Amino acid sequence: MKPEPIKNVRSKAAAAAALSALALLTSGCVGGDEKAAAGGGSGCPWDADESITSTVRIGYQKIPNGDVVVKDQKILESCAPNATITWSSFASGGDVVQAFGGKSLDLGLMGSSPATKALSAPLNLPVSVVWIHDVIGAAESLVVRDGAATDITGLKGKTIATPFGSTAHFSLLQAISDAGQKATDYTLVNADPEQIAPAWSRGDVDASWVWDPTLSELKKDKGTVILTSEDTAKAGKPTYDVGVAADDFIAENADFLALWAKAQDYAVAQIADDPDKAAESVAVEVGVTTDEARAQFDGFVYLSAAEQATPDYLAGKLGADLFATAQFLHSQDGIAAVGPESAYADGVDASAAEAAAKASSAK
Repeated sequence: MKPEPIKNVRSKAAAAAALSALALLTSGCVGGDEKAAAGGGSGCPWDADESITSTVRIGYQKIPNGDVVVKDQKILESCAPNATITWSSFASGGDVVQAFGGKSLDLGLMGSSPATKALSAPLNLPVSVVWIHDVIGAAESLVVRDGAATDITGLKGKTIATPFGSTAHFSLLQAISDAGQKATDYTLVNADPEQIAPAWSRGDVDASWVWDPTLSELKKDKGTVILTSEDTAKAGKPTYDVGVAADDFIAENADFLALWAKAQDYAVAQIADDPDKAAESVAVEVGVTTDEARAQFDGFVYLSAAEQATPDYLAGKLGADLFATAQFLHSQDGIAAVGPESAYADGVDASAAEAAAKASSAK
């Protein structure tokens, strides 16, 4: 456990039991106006639950995954019509971590690297990972301009832009380390994705490890990809986009969290079974064309609730991956200290995914 435990074990256990029970209550067959639920429609894909009255502040990022599908299709608003839901856009996971630190979010999307920082000293935030939005592959990549290099060592002494604290930054540091180099051999610049494309156009940076839509912009402007997060994952350093929730919210809003996970699971299924419909929502939220959105799906692996609620992910391995991430970040002076491995295991709560998986299987 962490030096000063912040987890309310009794509350989390109660929340887990409530979520499990709620799985069957929210497992009605898909019905209603499913067509209206897409593209910003107002229909719930199953029977709406008017008993949920939670007030929820959700932080999202413009990433082509199920979270923006849920937002655009207004699934939460339609399925919990008496809840009060506020969506706020963030440029990077580091910004989402700050919002949790300021207690201005209840649920939010961030990369596994920022999530690790949130769970580590000096922050030790009272939050838990409750969902895996995606496993990051080629969607985050190192792109170089004008043939500046063909591998990471060829960029020594050059300027590389990336959002510090993000999964892209983590993958960049891993690639540098795996190549036997030091971060100080490069000029690393901290920049949000929206800042990187203009800096690239001005010639201020030689390379960038970043994600879409900025990644696609750079590739169109004389950029060439030389490494991806899929490469670093194959080298044993996977990264994820995860859903994180405040622990007090988990304990007090089990019904909403079960519904939220069910909505996320529905969106994952839509990406797999009806990618054209999902791409329409991603295009609206991310600011790309439908064709570009559909193509961007190939850069991620999307997991169903049933897949997540297993020892390979939320019910086991993810905690170990976060611990390994913490060890690496500490070696790079990214965090003050690494907690015991159990602290990172305790920072993962599979209850919502388990509830969604039970609801899906009960159809």
